[in-house]
Amino acid sequence: MFLFIYNMKLIRYKVQNFKSVKDSGWITCSDVTTLVGVNEAGKSNLLLALWKLNPVSGGKIDILHDAPVSRLTTIRNETDTTPFITAEFELSDEDMSAIIEEYGADLTSIDSVIVTRYFDGHYTISYPNCKPELKIEVDEVDTDSDKDVNDEEVQEEILDGKKLAQIVVNRMPKFVYYSNYGNLSTRLYLPHVTTWLKGGVVDGVEKSDEQIRTMKVLFKFVNLQPEEIQELGLDPKDMAAKRHGYNSRTTYQPTADEIQKAENAKEERTILLQSAGSMLTKEFADWWQQGDYKFRFNADGDYFTIWVSDSKRPDEVRLDQRSTGLQWFISFFLIFLVESKFQHKNAILLLDEAGLTLHPKAQKDLSKFFNSLSKDNQIIHTTHSPFIVDTNNIDRCKVVYVDSDGYTVASANLRDSDDKLNEQSIYAVHAALGLSVSDILFQGCMPIIVEGPSDQIYLSAIKQALIAGKKFAPKEECIFVPSGGVRGIQGVVSLLGGKQGKLPIVVVDSDKSGKDAKSKLLSGLYKDSKDNILEVSDYISVANAEVEDLIPLEFLLKGINKLFENVDEDDDQFEDVYDKTKPIIPQIEEYAKSNGIELAHGYKVQLAKTAKTKILKAKEIDGETIKVWKALFDKFKTK
Repeated sequence: MFLFIYNMKLIRYKVQNFKSVKDSGWITCSDVTTLVGVNEAGKSNLLLALWKLNPVSGGKIDILHDAPVSRLTTIRNETDTTPFITAEFELSDEDMSAIIEEYGADLTSIDSVIVTRYFDGHYTISYPNCKPELKIEVDEVDTDSDKDVNDEEVQEEILDGKKLAQIVVNRMPKFVYYSNYGNLSTRLYLPHVTTWLKGGVVDGVEKSDEQIRTMKVLFKFVNLQPEEIQELGLDPKDMAAKRHGYNSRTTYQPTADEIQKAENAKEERTILLQSAGSMLTKEFADWWQQGDYKFRFNADGDYFTIWVSDSKRPDEVRLDQRSTGLQWFISFFLIFLVESKFQHKNAILLLDEAGLTLHPKAQKDLSKFFNSLSKDNQIIHTTHSPFIVDTNNIDRCKVVYVDSDGYTVASANLRDSDDKLNEQSIYAVHAALGLSVSDILFQGCMPIIVEGPSDQIYLSAIKQALIAGKKFAPKEECIFVPSGGVRGIQGVVSLLGGKQGKLPIVVVDSDKSGKDAKSKLLSGLYKDSKDNILEVSDYISVANAEVEDLIPLEFLLKGINKLFENVDEDDDQFEDVYDKTKPIIPQIEEYAKSNGIELAHGYKVQLAKTAKTKILKAKEIDGETIKVWKALFDKFKTK
């Protein structure tokens, strides 16, 4: 069967009316998104609701257990009007071409879609950037009250809307949900496995749905059924008795031909299992490059066992006798391989408390591994471990906490949680930043102090773009450390200033506060290290420039337009009044004021995140911009 390659990218989502979540607020998503919070904060619920938007397998809506207990009696009678998950997807050029081809008509101004699912299972599709805005339900379409719904043109509009909405639903990425609770059982009794995979229950033996799911994908990967493995391994007497319908193996003596057939069947089973073990070994090595593990499948009578060895420990042992971390990885690998990579290439992976059984060093490797996986699959994962928080991309983190009414909330503002319980939600982030400082002090990294998190995001994006374009090759890893504003620079310098007797580089804006901070440092701690303080206006011909002014408008415009999406299209848009000879942030704030728009707290960080995505996806960046960026980053190489 031909499989489509899906390109729709998840931009953001929100959960409502689901378990502990009343309204999570919008959760913006990157290639990798990290939800950080304490146990019982509700992180899993934010994944489970999204999974049920369009699951690869399972994910049935269960009103009894999915709805908040306090609202169950109301919601169960309003399933068709109560949404539980809303997601916005960005459409690629490939998406638009495919949709237009399937729809049979040209579409203008559609670059994203918002999909909402309700407790009765139906979807609502809206197109926020379409003029005029369209909103269509797949199963039931609203029409304007002043239109005659029996009119042929109106009926045609309804049918067209339904067709377009159904195409969008069909093209949505699938979601794969995986938790730590489905680790593979590596010594399996085949008759029990057969019963479980057929949905039955084995008296006295309990297996969770997650474990049964992992068994199912294992046998799908092996491309055998447990009954077949059991059948191929039958003793000649049992095989003959079964063939002839005898109740007891002692009542029939197999012929020489039947003995030979049984021997051939066992040989076939051995070869098939060897082939499957070799395939798993190769695929796992290509996927997880942290060891040279060798897997072997063995069947002895009715028992199926997975054995594992590696170059450092060549003696084979059962997989369940190796580390729980390796058990987690092989189980996750099988789920990922079978449910996403082979069936749905662009599936979105939802990983609940991923890798908590791994050693801290392996957890850090896992964080890097997510970046590799995200080239083909977006990842959203939950954690409370600082080792899994990627400090080079702290902007990907969202804090999950419980609000004053007891509901789960998610926020990109890592300062949002303000009581003692919720302060613990961001402890992992703070601890990760502390570990990052340790990396700087002890692992030979170069710290570069910047004023705030938005500066960290912009400069990290520039670094990655320059390295990708082979314009920057640092001898040491450059780590951008936000100081929490100019007032915090002195404290961060004190913390990091002891590295090999050198003072760290500081990058400051050229606005008044930045200039004041520079003067203060030059008159004190940096009086003999003047070249270690870099001012933005030294690299760009804009007076009072800030880090944002290093970024061309084309990379900022999408985020800016999002800030001002409610400005009437007949009025001057921001790009119409923008003056590139002046700092952009004051212009954004003045434009907002003149249009009666209150900018959200932390809007600069969100703007930076959007710009970073655009920069890293850019196929080409103009030479003058690269020249400016390179001039700044060349200073980092010489310090």
